[in-house]
Amino acid sequence: MSMIDTPLMRGLERVLDLSAFRHQVIAANLANIDTPGYRTRDLRPFAGEIEQAMAGGEPAFAQPSFTPVAHEIRGLLERPDGNNVSVERESLLLAQNQLRFQVAVEFLKAEFHRLSSAITGGGSGS
Repeated sequence: MSMIDTPLMRGLERVLDLSAFRHQVIAANLANIDTPGYRTRDLRPFAGEIEQAMAGGEPAFAQPSFTPVAHEIRGLLERPDGNNVSVERESLLLAQNQLRFQVAVEFLKAEFHRLSSAITGGGSGS
């Protein structure tokens, strides 16, 4: 195992990958808000996968052959044209997903800073 191949780094990598994929799914929902018959899609269960990734477990999306899959979300209010996309719901999910992504990036930056500091001897001058 290399210095940068730590469970934390792998977990953060998975969180970033999954968040990026979820962003695409949410953007597709918003892009299809006026498409008759379009059904809202999302990843299931997103929060559980993130927690498992950060705990060092191997969630399904961490498997080499895994491709995240978006599933139809049931139970949402449907308009007469059969579309059930809600701008409010998708905007909230987009903001939450963006925040989750930014937090993961900050943790990643802190981990690289920690590694850099260890390599340079802690930054102390003698």
